[in-house]
Amino acid sequence: MRKLGFLLLFFISFPAFAQQEPNLARYKTDAEKLKVWLQYCKAFLETEDYPKLLKAADKGILLSKKHYAYTSKFYFLKGNAYEFSNNQNQKACVNYETALKYAQKARHLKNETSALMRLSYAYYALNDTLKRKNLVHYIKQVLDTTKSVYVKSVLNGSLGEYYLDNAQYETFINYQLKAINYKKQLDKNVANEETIGVSYSQIAAAYTKMKLYNKALEYLSYAEPYIKTSPYISAFSCNYYLQCFVPLKKLDSIKKYYSLIYTYPNKKDSLFLNLSFANRSVSEYYANQGKINTAYSYAKKAIVLGLKSNDEDIIMEANAVMGRILYEKGEYKSAIETLKKASKNALAYDKESFVNINKKLSQSYAALGNWKEAYQYNEIYSKANDEMMQQSAKQNISNAEARFQNKAKGQEIKNLSIQNTIKNIQIEEAKKQRYFLIGGLLLVAIIGLLLFNQSRNRKKTNQQLQLLNQELDEANKIKARFFGILNHDLRSPVSNLIHFLHLQKESPELIDEETALRMQTKIISGAENLLSSMEDILLWSKGQMDNFKLHSQKIPVAVLFEETKKHFSSVENVAFVFEDPENITLETDENYLKTIIRNLTGNAIKALDKKENAKIVWKAWKENNQIYLSITDNGSGGTQEQFKALYDDSEVIGIKSGLGLHLIRDLATVLNCKIEVNSQQNSGTVFTIVF
Repeated sequence: MRKLGFLLLFFISFPAFAQQEPNLARYKTDAEKLKVWLQYCKAFLETEDYPKLLKAADKGILLSKKHYAYTSKFYFLKGNAYEFSNNQNQKACVNYETALKYAQKARHLKNETSALMRLSYAYYALNDTLKRKNLVHYIKQVLDTTKSVYVKSVLNGSLGEYYLDNAQYETFINYQLKAINYKKQLDKNVANEETIGVSYSQIAAAYTKMKLYNKALEYLSYAEPYIKTSPYISAFSCNYYLQCFVPLKKLDSIKKYYSLIYTYPNKKDSLFLNLSFANRSVSEYYANQGKINTAYSYAKKAIVLGLKSNDEDIIMEANAVMGRILYEKGEYKSAIETLKKASKNALAYDKESFVNINKKLSQSYAALGNWKEAYQYNEIYSKANDEMMQQSAKQNISNAEARFQNKAKGQEIKNLSIQNTIKNIQIEEAKKQRYFLIGGLLLVAIIGLLLFNQSRNRKKTNQQLQLLNQELDEANKIKARFFGILNHDLRSPVSNLIHFLHLQKESPELIDEETALRMQTKIISGAENLLSSMEDILLWSKGQMDNFKLHSQKIPVAVLFEETKKHFSSVENVAFVFEDPENITLETDENYLKTIIRNLTGNAIKALDKKENAKIVWKAWKENNQIYLSITDNGSGGTQEQFKALYDDSEVIGIKSGLGLHLIRDLATVLNCKIEVNSQQNSGTVFTIVF
């Protein structure tokens, strides 16, 4: 299935071009000549004429000289030629590495992205784990620094395939969904739409590996609108459907997609590959149903078509299925011969296939009474199976649910294997006493493996419970933070209202008619501001009950300043000044930023308590591609210790004073902005928000 996804992603990227060799003398500049020659090379890639592509790419390298971007492209095409010509992955790898080097020299990020994507697959094909791991680390660095949506769409997909190859399916799916999201942001064209469909199909393949077949069918349905215009990709999609319907035992659907795949046109490189894959899938279905003769006929077709495809992986899988069927037919010698062919390339392609092939070889030799060979292949099977199990134990905990769903079925298969082993020993015991000890050791090894798996599964369950507890703790912290916001944002306006009402109640004789009217106006204004604040917070809370998430939008700074001015209109003895000469507009979460501004303003007002000529100045300006918002007060200033909560997560603030700087720090972190403070004794304090 990995092979199908790889071919899909490759071929949709290259349109066809004319193949007549261009007369470069007709073009004046090097750039024109190189552009035309590059199109000429790509034509050979489309028609799969790899010898001519190699020759043309070599000439392109000579022509490009110090045009490093083009040099990178020609080396990349050479890598394609080697990779798709009988899987010459070592030579392909060398050329992709050279393409990457020249792309970096040219600072051509798109070329670099293409080289990184193909290098990842080349290292996988060569089983070079260390180089691929280092490459993945570099790809993550590129993703952290780039703003290119195209680069993110490609490299997230490439990262996903790394985790797919390591059987970390949930992580793979997460990266693929990211890639799909970025692809949807790109310009709509046929090629890009098809890559979205292919990504959905690859997610379906991952769910198939996890044996979540209905989930796989769901994602195949997502893919259909994107690939319906491409009969070629739809042919590949038929095989994805077969991979779901075979284990689901839906014969009508199997027949439908098997017939459908023969109606689609296929490219030369994939025609026989697709057909061999389909016949192998149908053969597996009939073998699982015990219809061995029917399974045999489809397996035979799969081998013939696989040989025509000249693809080692497809041939290996076809031989593996045929070996199993020959074993079921009782043709043990033929089964051994066929399984040995399959085992040559199985380990490099798929460890699970390698394990199953050696297991069936052991059983075939046991059926012939050749216990020595049976024991040797059982040793290979046991060792490979142990390694596969250990690797599985290191997978991401997010795969635990899928693995537990398959636990019962896996246990049943292992129990059947034990029963078959015991039965074979019992049948041959009278004639083969000398092999009794070997059979006993084999039984002990299997039981030991079962005990090991039981212990490991218990450990995984405990880890899952621990993770759930951590998530619950985090949810409680989030709720506490939200109530802190309510406390802090509503305290100031409510306090102002209470102050006005107490003054009116306790000293009415001090208030003349004009003052009373003015205070009533302020009370109404304060109440309206309080209501507005409550509405803002409640609206915000609807989207924040599960977690704190950004809802970015463009908001003029002038609007923020006007709302702040209105919010604190009831404050007396403090002069407010708002400066926004450049009419700046921010793209951020409006409610988060308003909360920060209110808190900073409220803190400044507290700092100006009983201060004569108290003044607060809000400013907004741009400098060096950054936006600055600052609030300045002429209060008494403060010490560094008083502002510690802005930088120290461990600093605790009492509930009576609200969350204050602690809240400001947390919200600034979510907004990805920076809070700077400059305070001098007896001179005032300046807080600056930097975007």
